[in-house]
Amino acid sequence: MTERLTSSHADIARAAAILRAQGLIAFPTETVYGLGADARDGRAVARIYAAKGRPSFNPLIVHVADAQRARALGKWSDAAQALADAFWPGPLSLVLPLRKDAGLSDLVTAGLQSVAIRVPAGDLAQDLLRAFDGPIAAPSANPSGRISPTTAAHVLAGLEGRIDAILDGGACGVGLESTIIGLTGAVPTLLRAGGVPREAIEAQLGFALAHPESSMISAPGQLASHYAPNARMRLDAKDWREGELTLGFGQMECDLNLSESADLLEAAANLFGHLHLLDAMDGAQIAVAPIPQTGLGAAINDRLGRAAAPR
Repeated sequence: MTERLTSSHADIARAAAILRAQGLIAFPTETVYGLGADARDGRAVARIYAAKGRPSFNPLIVHVADAQRARALGKWSDAAQALADAFWPGPLSLVLPLRKDAGLSDLVTAGLQSVAIRVPAGDLAQDLLRAFDGPIAAPSANPSGRISPTTAAHVLAGLEGRIDAILDGGACGVGLESTIIGLTGAVPTLLRAGGVPREAIEAQLGFALAHPESSMISAPGQLASHYAPNARMRLDAKDWREGELTLGFGQMECDLNLSESADLLEAAANLFGHLHLLDAMDGAQIAVAPIPQTGLGAAINDRLGRAAAPR
């Protein structure tokens, strides 16, 4: 049975105690709900993989309370400092060279000599991190490859009975995972589009981000098939076909609309919640209207592409 906790001081202390006892806690961030375990404890981290059915080669993001704690885990740089100053706390993860004395479980990095770190925004995530007083490894709190959760109900629909407890903090504000920037090479690299638009990051750095030179998994969220509903998906649909469930964008007739006003921020926040609702309708195919590739649209299209990939 999964225990349901609130944002009270007593329940936050309870959640921190569960983490110290190798337990699993689902908790809200500004992006999506994360499934947290003590990032230093191999047995605890292994429970994340078991609960999610997650491939062992897919690394996890480590959540910390502030940049000072991040510097203790990854080798810092001027670019890391600039991005941390601009976007932390917030939906940005930095992949840094792993410090030898970081003390993290090898399962967190999936055997890589780098670590993905972020400082989440949101009072409840921060309260948990400070109560626990340690790094929390936390992928999205859903079965691997399925739609990411933006409410406590989404988490329980996929992981009820597989995890120890959930901190219920309501709906997530951003509703889209963090942008991931690789800082292990000569030039900062965009590894995953997400809650901070590429344009904002490039404006902060003063130069263009590089693209990955290899198809090897180097960060979370890079699997070809991911975020998948049960139904098949047809993307960039200019019209609707008989029998399809329809996901719109802008003014149009459809079953659910990501944003009638074509607001990409609203669309990002609605994306996973709407996919959950459509999936519950048990249709054979979901048709999705075209989404612009600008700003947060790049991250939305990335998630939709992975959801529609062969599996």
